[in-house]
Amino acid sequence: MTYSRRNKVEEQQEAAQQAQRIDALCCDQLHITLDAINWQEWGMQAPVKVHGVEVSLLFDLAPRAPEDLLRLIQIKLLEHAALEATHAREGVKASMWSPVAVVQPQEFLSLWIITLETDERVPIMENLSDGQRVYEIYPFDATDRYQLTALFGKVYEGAYHVGDLVTIKEHARLFRPTKINQAADRPQRATTLSRAPPIPMTSRPSILLIATMASRIL
Repeated sequence: MTYSRRNKVEEQQEAAQQAQRIDALCCDQLHITLDAINWQEWGMQAPVKVHGVEVSLLFDLAPRAPEDLLRLIQIKLLEHAALEATHAREGVKASMWSPVAVVQPQEFLSLWIITLETDERVPIMENLSDGQRVYEIYPFDATDRYQLTALFGKVYEGAYHVGDLVTIKEHARLFRPTKINQAADRPQRATTLSRAPPIPMTSRPSILLIATMASRIL
């Protein structure tokens, strides 16, 4: 709805109702306490903030479902936590929000990797403290096997073991341009096999997978 001076009273009434509804929704269902919404001065254009972090304007949040509202607040607070943790310079923003799939249960609600415009990746966990959602940096250590196991589960026992030697073979297929309308000129395919020297297998396949997931955090 577009508001003008003539329907200013209607805007004030709707702004009061929407501010009260969103505030109650965030508090009761989402465990998020909003800052006071100054709808008296700004009407439906009033900014909605959480701990000083602006989420959006009241008219933008009013029609959103609870799940959509929570996700929008999460995006803003996750970004804010990542920027604070890295002491990012002014103007830097987040470019990617990546949830991390971990085994359950955990001491936190969710774990995210926030990628900044500087390509820095920051692990941020979402938690409940005194009944409120809080967002803070997760002390991740990619060299801590116990922490990796707690996050991603036990190491899978594969066919290879630590210290085993394996040989990697690479196959290359070479094709020679030729006519295909004559039986005598059918393409001749040459296959070459190169053998690489043995290399030590320093970790199980599952460790490689965990290391790959850990690299996303680093």
